[in-house]
Amino acid sequence: MLDDLVDRLAERGMVIPDRDRALRYLRHIGYYRLSPYAIPFQQSRPDHLLRKGTSFDDVLDLYVFDRALRLLVMDALERVEVAVRAALTDHMSTVYEDPFWYTDSDHFHHANKHAGLLKIIRDASDARLRAVAEPVDAAEGHPVDDTGTLDAEQNSAAVSHRSALEHYLTTYGTPELPPSWLMVETLTIGQLANLYRNLKRRSDRTAVAASMGLTSPVLESWLQTYVRVRNVCAHHGRLWNVGLGVYPVVPTSRSIAWLRGPDALPERSLKRLYPVLVSLQTILSTVSPRSNWSARLHDLIGTRPAMNLAGMGVPAGWAQDEFWPGLSG
Repeated sequence: MLDDLVDRLAERGMVIPDRDRALRYLRHIGYYRLSPYAIPFQQSRPDHLLRKGTSFDDVLDLYVFDRALRLLVMDALERVEVAVRAALTDHMSTVYEDPFWYTDSDHFHHANKHAGLLKIIRDASDARLRAVAEPVDAAEGHPVDDTGTLDAEQNSAAVSHRSALEHYLTTYGTPELPPSWLMVETLTIGQLANLYRNLKRRSDRTAVAASMGLTSPVLESWLQTYVRVRNVCAHHGRLWNVGLGVYPVVPTSRSIAWLRGPDALPERSLKRLYPVLVSLQTILSTVSPRSNWSARLHDLIGTRPAMNLAGMGVPAGWAQDEFWPGLSG
């Protein structure tokens, strides 16, 4: 089977100097995961023939680059997601002096979406309680002994893996649902984005967005894009030139950090990955101002061929824009 796939690549014009090496990579990566990275090297679509001289390593290099790009983007997304969770729960809990504010439907536009949120949190809490009730140390997979306890070493491991949510649920009987700072940790980024969008009061949405250095409409737009980007990354999908279908709105407020050059974001780049990368740096400049993420981005894409940059919508001379900290000097 794998031999047939290598033969197929060779028939399309791919140079394969080390057949065993190619077989090994196809075995551990998979032909259908790797083959889309050959598309940019095609000279014709119907028969998928490759440009003369295209080697297996050319395709593999693009795959490895895309993997590194996903990891770098996920690093930024993690910081952004954590910051949004913290800003949301800190603002709402403080302003309304209620750590259980999210149980009050008065804070939300749509009652049905609020009910859905409560179900998500309740289901997550119930699942955590069921896991606690299992007669097995879930953290280590050790069965309990005849007395219903673990030995000292296993018990220590179990305690160290106990989550704050588990502690709340097994220690307090009421309120039934956890406080806000535990609640937000049960949500996916998509659920978090939906919660934010469903907040009724503009003042609340504005305050949360301001802590990111953004306006409310911009944060709402960007979160929707991040949901899609995170899904691509989490499923190890192709990121560098994929069509996301939803893209971050370009901010019009001068208070939001953004590209400064007049031609820094050509129209052809708007439906590419580049504005997503810019938006991540915008938020990082507020929530993690000493981050070297932009420098790591430059190290990764600064020497890539024009084909890669075009696929991401990155314009020539991008690093010279004053927006990128430490790159333009």
